Amino acid sequence: MNYTEFAGAVEKQISKRMEEGVTVSLYTAVKNNGKERTGVMIETPGINLSPTIYLEEYYENYCQGRSLDQIADEIVSFYDNIKREEPWDCEKIRSYQGVKHRIVFKLINTAKNRKFLSTVPHRRFLDLSIVFYVLFEATKEGMAAMAVSDSHARQWEVTADMLWADAVRNVKHLLPAEFVTMQSAIKNILREHGEQDGPGETENLLLRNTGAKDGMYVLSNRLGSYGAACIAYPHIMGMIGEILERDYYVLPSSVHEVVIVPCSEELGVRELNEMVRDINQTEVAEEEVLSNHVYLYKRSTGILCSGGILQTGGVMG
Repeated sequence: MNYTEFAGAVEKQISKRMEEGVTVSLYTAVKNNGKERTGVMIETPGINLSPTIYLEEYYENYCQGRSLDQIADEIVSFYDNIKREEPWDCEKIRSYQGVKHRIVFKLINTAKNRKFLSTVPHRRFLDLSIVFYVLFEATKEGMAAMAVSDSHARQWEVTADMLWADAVRNVKHLLPAEFVTMQSAIKNILREHGEQDGPGETENLLLRNTGAKDGMYVLSNRLGSYGAACIAYPHIMGMIGEILERDYYVLPSSVHEVVIVPCSEELGVRELNEMVRDINQTEVAEEEVLSNHVYLYKRSTGILCSGGILQTGGVMG
C-alpha cells in the first residue's frame, strides 16, 4: 500500500469510529520550507477549531508492521485527548483588539520561504525571517494557531512593527524561553519515553542559574514548538552570555530549538557548520530545517553574527 492509498484507508477507518455528524477528510497543507504534508482533518458540529493530524509518521509505523486498526485507534484516542469542547469566538478575529494579546512569532528560513513571505507581514533577522501567528491554544500535544497574513494586517490596520511589539510582550508568558544543559534535556526526553524514572522537570537556567556546566545546552520555549525563535527574544542572548561567561555558538538544530555551544579552541566554525548540515540532512525533517550554518554571539558587543551578518538587541526591519 503506497502513501496515498494508506491515507485514504486511514480516513475511512477513522470515519467508522466517529460519532454521527463528525466529518473526517484528508487535508494537504503547505508547511515550512514549502514542504507539503497530508493529514486527517476531523470536524465536529458546533466546533470551529478542527485539528489536522498528519500521517507521515503513522505511515512509517504501518510499513514497519503496525496494523491499520491499531493506527486508526491511536489517532482516534489522540483526537479525544486534544479535541476542543467549545467553539472559538470568531468575532475576536475580526478586530485586532480581540487577538493582540495572543500574537506571537516564529523564525523561518528566508530563502526557503520566499513565496510564503510575500503573503505575510514579517521582519528580517540575520538570514532568517520573523513571522507572526495567533496562538489560540497550546499544549504539549500541539497548537491551535493561525498565521497572520497580509489580508489580516490590512483588516486590523496593523504593521509588522506593531505586531512585533505585541508579540515580544506576549511570548514572555505564552511561550517563555527555557535554557537547559544538554544532559538535562536528554534525561527529560528519556523520561517522556518511559526509559528513565524520576520527575520530568528540567532546570531552566534563565530562571535559576545553578552553575550547572555542560559542553552543550538547549534553548527553546516552554512547549518545545518553534522554540528557535527564542534567539530573537530581547535580552535572552545576553543572559546566556552571562551564564556561560564567554562567547558562544548557536547551532540551529531545527525550527523548534537551537543548541548552544560555548566557544573553545577545540571547536571551529567549519566543523560546527559541517555538523549542522549533516544533522539537517540525516536527522531533521525537511519542514523543520531552520538554517545550514552556525551563528556566533559575542559578549563584548552583544552581537549575534554569521558570515558578516550582524544582529544586535533589536530586529532588522
